Amino acid sequence: MGAVTAVVLLMVVSQEGAQTPDARELTRLEVVWNEAHERGDAEALDRVWADDLEIAVPRMKVMSKSDALAFFRSGRMKFERYRTSDLSVRVYHDAAVVTGRLQRERTVGGHRLEDDWRFTKTYVRQAGQWHVVAFHASEAPP
Repeated sequence: MGAVTAVVLLMVVSQEGAQTPDARELTRLEVVWNEAHERGDAEALDRVWADDLEIAVPRMKVMSKSDALAFFRSGRMKFERYRTSDLSVRVYHDAAVVTGRLQRERTVGGHRLEDDWRFTKTYVRQAGQWHVVAFHASEAPP
């Protein structure tokens, strides 16, 4: 785990106070998600995403896990920055909801784009592991 990642994880844990083991694991998976996007690590995303994942984000068609992995592996998009803040983690037995703000910078087809979104991720625990089954983002209010 990188130094910046460790600091971000500690900040989130300290902001949330004493977290449950599930909340700590979900917070850790948020870091895994962000770092995988910045490093272009499709295998890490494959492990975090459930087989029936659905992704709905602004200005893109709704994608399944296979759609998203194919697009990610194509190399058509590269992330320079992928940061989350204002995280809220809520656990409901074998389901969880993580919400927050996502700010990212990316290059697509030679064009640099910036996104400022509010997001919701729905996780389910499958065979003892947390996996994202739904990711939805919308433009953050100004």
